[in-house]
Amino acid sequence: MKELELKYGCNPNQKPSRIFMEKGELPIEILCGKPGYINFLDAFNAWQLVKELKSATGLASATSFKHVSPTSAAVGTVLPEKLKKACFVADAEGLDDSPLACAYARARGTDRQCSFGDFIALSDKCDAVTARLIAKEVSDGVIAPDYSDEALEILKKKRKGNYNIVKIDPDYVPEERERKQVFGITFEQGRNNFKIDESLLSNIVTKNKILPESAKRDLIVSLITLKYTQSNSVCFAYDGQAIGVGAGQQSRIHCTRLAGGKADTWFLRQHEKVLNLPFIDTLGRPERDNVVDGYINKNEEDVLADGNWQKYFKTRPEPFTAEEIRAYLDKITGVSLGSDAFFPFGDNIERAKKSGVSYVAEPGGSIRDDLVIEACDRYGMVMAFTGMRLFHH
Repeated sequence: MKELELKYGCNPNQKPSRIFMEKGELPIEILCGKPGYINFLDAFNAWQLVKELKSATGLASATSFKHVSPTSAAVGTVLPEKLKKACFVADAEGLDDSPLACAYARARGTDRQCSFGDFIALSDKCDAVTARLIAKEVSDGVIAPDYSDEALEILKKKRKGNYNIVKIDPDYVPEERERKQVFGITFEQGRNNFKIDESLLSNIVTKNKILPESAKRDLIVSLITLKYTQSNSVCFAYDGQAIGVGAGQQSRIHCTRLAGGKADTWFLRQHEKVLNLPFIDTLGRPERDNVVDGYINKNEEDVLADGNWQKYFKTRPEPFTAEEIRAYLDKITGVSLGSDAFFPFGDNIERAKKSGVSYVAEPGGSIRDDLVIEACDRYGMVMAFTGMRLFHH
């Protein structure tokens, strides 16, 4: 197949629309559904991320993409029991025996609101355990190098048989130059084939130079995630997964605040008060996710207000106070933080500290590098200058 006609482009008025190869055949096979323009943008960016993450770590990898940026990415390590409960996979049969399912559970469970209606990428052949997890979630589609017969049977039942299932050739290598058009003008550049591995973390510029293997892994997860995130971007990572992605912000500190807030929510979802919320049995998964976020972050609706809590809970939960939240977050350490460009001010480090950051990787090169290093030293953080910017647009 050399080209595939699509229903429309980014919006219904943008017709005609297609994906095609100037040379050779498309490296994909559509096993189910009719993916659209944005689906393929997500799928191809997401596939690059998981393929690179698997290559860098040797571990099965998964990512959840929405609007051409990852909500999270993760490698396949077994989830602690509290995290299983927070990700709503505590009852998943066979989870611990499937590294791919563990990677997906982490990636999909990180930022459940942003992952609503996502496109999934899997580094390895999709097995039945992973497919059963996907089947429970609101999702637009999945891309993987292969699917077991049982996994395919499970996924083909999703969305009344219209779920988008894409198989990609894992050996496909794109041309070295890439092009796109904006306003009728063609842009051309070399592909970003920069390799991210442990060697990128060797230039440690802080007084504290102790960088454990777990932190190296998490910084690699963070940096590879950033490579496929719309810039400006900052990514917090912990325990083999991206736990907070701040994408597409014009200001670096806004990226850090956004990513830090998401990381905080991820940690707070594992607090006993949140894990033991007495949801009514009829509450759907997406509604529950919104209620959890409202309970933690006190958002648009007061979910504990009289007349509201009865819609969600069997009994009215005790409020999650600001003092309890701060005390819980203050105990957290060991978080890794990556940035796709240098930190221009020390305020990013100040915000990172509030979310338990101990390890930082950023390109360096700011005229205020000394102030950023000084801020890291004040908190005993380890910071590596990678020397490489990772802008993605």
